[in-house]
Amino acid sequence: MTSHQRFQAFFQRQPLDRLPRIEWATWWDKTLNRWAAEANPCPEVLQPGHRVEEDIHAFWGLDPLRQLWVSHKKPRCPAPAHHGAPLVSTLQEYTALRPFLFPEPAVDQEKLKRWYLEREAGGPAVWFTLEGFFWFPRQLLGIENHLLAFYDEPELMNQINADLTAFHLRVIDEVCLHGTPDFMTFAEDMSYNLGPMISQECFREFLTPWYLKVTPALKERGIPIIVDSDGDITRAVPWFIEAGVEGILPLECQSGVDVFALQQTYPDFFFLGGFDKLVMKLGETAMRREFERLRPAIQRGSFLPSVDHQTPPDVSMENYRIYLRLLEEFTL
Repeated sequence: MTSHQRFQAFFQRQPLDRLPRIEWATWWDKTLNRWAAEANPCPEVLQPGHRVEEDIHAFWGLDPLRQLWVSHKKPRCPAPAHHGAPLVSTLQEYTALRPFLFPEPAVDQEKLKRWYLEREAGGPAVWFTLEGFFWFPRQLLGIENHLLAFYDEPELMNQINADLTAFHLRVIDEVCLHGTPDFMTFAEDMSYNLGPMISQECFREFLTPWYLKVTPALKERGIPIIVDSDGDITRAVPWFIEAGVEGILPLECQSGVDVFALQQTYPDFFFLGGFDKLVMKLGETAMRREFERLRPAIQRGSFLPSVDHQTPPDVSMENYRIYLRLLEEFTL
């Protein structure tokens, strides 16, 4: 089976030759720098200035995968002073910034058409990412002001997400002009190690209505809907289900996410990730033990094991080879 066929079968719960083998997040530059220093001679794909995620997938023998991250800002959009700083604080300021947002068109059609044609010829699977209804307002308002805005600036919050919804619906049409992606993700990062950053009441008031305007358009086209949120997403899973979402990643172990309990409670939901990245530096015995821990979840179905975030820079090339060999063994 091709990478495309495997993803199709996985999300449709149909028989497949084996599970897809992917690293859904790009590798840390520090990880790649370590591997480049360890390799002798260093392959071009690991050398700074030559690194392409798709080529690194191929270098490691992973299933080919291409991601289209849809930018919600135009090229000359102003930037915040630093990460987490506010770009706007009021509805008036957002209105002034609005001409710099939501590019039209948002998708390079020639590139995407080529991706679809290459996929049909056995090339990489295709997925795309939209910035979610928690993520995008936070980018504009800054981390602290965003959390306060749920209470202090409800009109601003709803205006941002109303505009974002219209953009999402247009993007879905653009992305599907020449083909249908294998799946998509909403970037949210709405949780931290102790759980969601907002209450269920805030989620239902400020996020659910907008999700419910977008998720039907994705389902009509048969595109599996996955949310990307770090941290402990346990309490938030049913909120996302109500909003029409069909799966979640990366199931970070250090936040205490229990994939087995989640599978039992939500048997029709998809789960991706779940492999504790902190054991990868410890060698084969520890990694085999981690895969054995995940074996029941793999056998139950609707679970795709993968690193529970980016492979950290304390993982040697040799240990990463061991991880991939075990991944191959446990995904047959």
